[in-house]
Amino acid sequence: MNTTAETILVYTIIAGLLSIVYGYLTGKNILNSSAGNSKMQDIASAIQIGAKAYLARQYKTIAIVGVVVLVIVSIAFSPLVGLGYLIGAALSGIAGYVGMLVSVEANVRTAEASRKGLAEGLSVAFKSGAVTGMLVAGLALLAIAVYYFLLLKFEVDEREIVNALVALGFGASLISIFARLGGGIFTKGADVGADLVGKVEAGIPEDDPRNPAVIADNVGDNVGDCAGMAADLFETYVVTVVATMVLASIFFVNNSYTMMVYPLAIAGVCALTSIIGTFFVKLGKNNNIMAALYRGFAVSAILSAVLLYFVTDYIVGLNNNLTVYGTDTSFTGMSLFICGILGLILQRLVLI
Repeated sequence: MNTTAETILVYTIIAGLLSIVYGYLTGKNILNSSAGNSKMQDIASAIQIGAKAYLARQYKTIAIVGVVVLVIVSIAFSPLVGLGYLIGAALSGIAGYVGMLVSVEANVRTAEASRKGLAEGLSVAFKSGAVTGMLVAGLALLAIAVYYFLLLKFEVDEREIVNALVALGFGASLISIFARLGGGIFTKGADVGADLVGKVEAGIPEDDPRNPAVIADNVGDNVGDCAGMAADLFETYVVTVVATMVLASIFFVNNSYTMMVYPLAIAGVCALTSIIGTFFVKLGKNNNIMAALYRGFAVSAILSAVLLYFVTDYIVGLNNNLTVYGTDTSFTGMSLFICGILGLILQRLVLI
């Protein structure tokens, strides 16, 4: 294994572990906050029970499809490709379940914190989202980095490595489709039912907890918008990194192992800067929520830009010329760094 590639993979794995540690500690801190009065806890408990029951039923159905696809992939390609698919599917399911667990516990605590003030409510809400985001990012980093590291350690053929990584992304995609679409359909059905039965037939106000369909609607919000979003985020993260690694293996045949870890290194340092950025999301005197969020993004973006410079110089070399395999096209590491900066700028423009 290339020494540079091995070093970068080790640091990426550490970054993934730190993301998970951050998510765990922050989540533990949220659970220690007040869950409100008994009525709030009763409503939250009903939503929690419904969300867990829904996901348990959904995952049983997905598991059947997943096992069939696993067998087909393993036979059609190889056991290593099948293992990659299994890792992606399993961790995508875990990401969705984690998203649901965090959301059902954070909902009532955000409501209770908001009774004290906007700043308190924002703090709990943002930290809850950060828990899911960092846990999912950490799982995605670990999935790709650890599997790629092991494949290199056992000197697996490069073509087989690419196939295994693509299968990992495919496994993550399969689960996220079920989680996202299934939860979305469920919540829309419950929403329509709650409106028809509650407001039209019984004359109960909208979102009144006396209407069972309102609880079902909230269950759908958690399993669709939270669990589904977490699985979708995991899939997007994994597929994006894997696709970039595959392109690196195609365009830089003579230096593929080093170039394939470049996107992993970027993901690793950006995970760390994101953790730092979360500590700067605090409501100011003007009570502008978006300004608080932009401050956290700005800190993360600036730190990411600085670290991207050093990561690019270490792995690629800012003045090193890279030639695309089979062509006369070439560019330097500085060009890659500039592309990264443009990506950060475009992301900021999207947020406007």
